[in-house]
Amino acid sequence: MSFIEIVVLAIIQGLTEFLPISSSAHLLLPSQVLGWQDQGLAFDVAVHVGTLLAVVIYFRKDIVSLLAGWFKSFSGTHSKESRLTWCIVVATIPFVILAPLLKDIVEVYLRSAWVIATSTIVFGLLLWYADVKAKQIKDEFALNWKSALILGLAQITAVIPGTSRSGITITAGLLLGLDKKSAARFSFLMSIPVISMMGLYYSFELATGDEVVDWNALLSGAALSFISAYACIFFFLKIIERMGMMPFVIYRLLLGVGLIAFLSLS
Repeated sequence: MSFIEIVVLAIIQGLTEFLPISSSAHLLLPSQVLGWQDQGLAFDVAVHVGTLLAVVIYFRKDIVSLLAGWFKSFSGTHSKESRLTWCIVVATIPFVILAPLLKDIVEVYLRSAWVIATSTIVFGLLLWYADVKAKQIKDEFALNWKSALILGLAQITAVIPGTSRSGITITAGLLLGLDKKSAARFSFLMSIPVISMMGLYYSFELATGDEVVDWNALLSGAALSFISAYACIFFFLKIIERMGMMPFVIYRLLLGVGLIAFLSLS
C-alpha cells in the first residue's frame, strides 16, 4: 500500500465507522474509481483497533461507571447504569448469533456495488423519516430489554453493505423515542463489543494465515483511524442537536445516486 492509500483508507474507516453514512460505500469508492486493490486483512485489524480505542477513550468515564454498576447488579444492587449495561449486552446478542450465519450469504449475494448504492439511498430515507417523525423525548437510560433487542436486531441489518451500522442503530433509536444525542451515544456504546469481536475475529484470521505484515502501514493506519474516529465522535455529538440528521441524509442520497450513475456509465 502506498502512503496515500494508507492515509485515505484509514481516515475513511475512522470517520465512517461512526457517521451514519456507510463505511462500505466509501471504501468501495477508491477501488472502483482509482483502481486500488483490497487493503488486506492486517490493515483491517489495524483500523478496527484504532476506531475501538477512539470510542473507548472518548467514553472512558461512562464505561467505568457502567461497568461498576453492572458488577454491582450481580449482588442485587441495581441502578440506571447497570440497566443500561445490560441493555448493551442484550443488544449484542443478535450480532453474536446471526452475524456468523449471515456472513456467507452476504459474501455470495450482497457484496455488490449495486446493493451498496441501493441500501445507501433506502436507509438514508429511513433515517430522514426517523429524524422528522419520531418523538425524540427519551434518553438512553429509558431503554429496556425489549428496546435493546430491537436495536440489536437493527444493528445486524448492517451486514447488508451500504446500510451503516451507526446509521441504522441511530435510526432505530430515534424511532424508539430517543433524542438524537442519546440515540447516537447508545449507538457508539453498543459498537464497543461489536468492534471488539470483529477485531478478535480478524486477528485470529491474521494469526492463522500467511499474510505478510507491513508494520509501518499498520501503525500508521491505526493511528490515523483513531484520530479521525475520535474527532468524528466529538464533533458529531456536538452538532446533531442543532443540525439534525438531514445533512447526512442528503449526503447519503447524493452518494447513492452518484454510485448508480457511475455504475451505469462504467
